[in-house]
Amino acid sequence: MRPTEDPAPESGASTDLQAFAVQLRRMNGEINRVVHAFAAGQNLHATDVQALSAILDADEPMTPGRLRAHLGLTSGAVTACLDRLERAGHIRRSRESQDRRVVHLHYQDSARSAARAFFQPLAVATESARTRFDAGELGVAIRFLTALNEELSDVRPPSP
Repeated sequence: MRPTEDPAPESGASTDLQAFAVQLRRMNGEINRVVHAFAAGQNLHATDVQALSAILDADEPMTPGRLRAHLGLTSGAVTACLDRLERAGHIRRSRESQDRRVVHLHYQDSARSAARAFFQPLAVATESARTRFDAGELGVAIRFLTALNEELSDVRPPSP
């Protein structure tokens, strides 16, 4: 047995690194397909949708600098992205802190409604898949995805 292989679980499915890689690529491809369709329908770039997700999911108010670091873009590219999102009515910028130089990015309610309507089939598919597992299994899945996202957040591509 190679170090990355685990014995097959009771379901007979492999749990080795290769199996995870295949399923994660498949899931990424399916989600990207839906995201690209949303972006096209909103006259946005796929990166703009990534920015919207980052703004929506942020634990604290998102700033252009934090967004730049999160997306790995230049300042100019982030500014262009934010300009498109603001023109489309998806976000608004505000200066809400003592330091007037700090800009906070806010997801607009109208954007939330548009996204909710478009991504409803994704929510339905997710709920359908969730019903196949008990609470304990779902807890493990959430723990795994959380740990994987933590690990991935530290991954940086090698410099060219």
